[in-house]
Amino acid sequence: MTNIVGTRAVFGVIVPSTNTVVEHDYWRAALPGISFRAGSMYIPNPAMGDDDDFGNLLGQIRASLDTAVRDVLTAEPDRMVMGMSAETFWGGVAGNADFERRLRTRTGLPVTTGASSCRAALHALGCRRISVFSPYQPVADREVGRFFTEAGFDVAAITGLRCPTATDIAKVAPDRLRTVVAELDRPDVDAVVQVGTNLSFVGLADELEAQLGKPVIAINAATLWHALRAHGFGDQLAGFGTLLRVH
Repeated sequence: MTNIVGTRAVFGVIVPSTNTVVEHDYWRAALPGISFRAGSMYIPNPAMGDDDDFGNLLGQIRASLDTAVRDVLTAEPDRMVMGMSAETFWGGVAGNADFERRLRTRTGLPVTTGASSCRAALHALGCRRISVFSPYQPVADREVGRFFTEAGFDVAAITGLRCPTATDIAKVAPDRLRTVVAELDRPDVDAVVQVGTNLSFVGLADELEAQLGKPVIAINAATLWHALRAHGFGDQLAGFGTLLRVH
């Protein structure tokens, strides 16, 4: 339901309580008539230093998701956007479809998730062979690779930054990300994809695309693009990569 600040749409955005990047990226777009209302999934223990820790983190996300969704629904949004990514890749293509189906049933709203947004973005950009990086541990990177493979993409490489906590994700320096992208870029790779919504990468991805001459997809740009296009909005933005500038 639109309102005075969201004259075109109000997007509900679900984020972990540890995430400081998603809302920053969305509001920086300064989209006229688009308002965002965030709901927070409480993460009391942000440790993710190994596979067991990451599993525990995912458990906290699952335990608090319904409450975050409940809170956002009180703002009467027009669409639900998942500002977290790992859970949306879990279980491959079928797992993502099930997650989206449950959320649509729970909310009665159209849904945008990170996994589906990246898939749609790669199709729009005409990319098939990709390299991927994340802030995750191996258990999560396997799920990310599984999703992209099942979705029909050729995954050349996946690099996990192995961040020790969920809050440390937002502390990864741009120089580290430049190095990772340089290591993943190969002549036979069509695009480099970043997942993990608390990594600050949107502006840097736009810069690296110009240097590499190929798509570099930041997941927060992909979810914003998907939410806009799926909702019928054609806004084109500078500074957010080829995806939002052209497609």
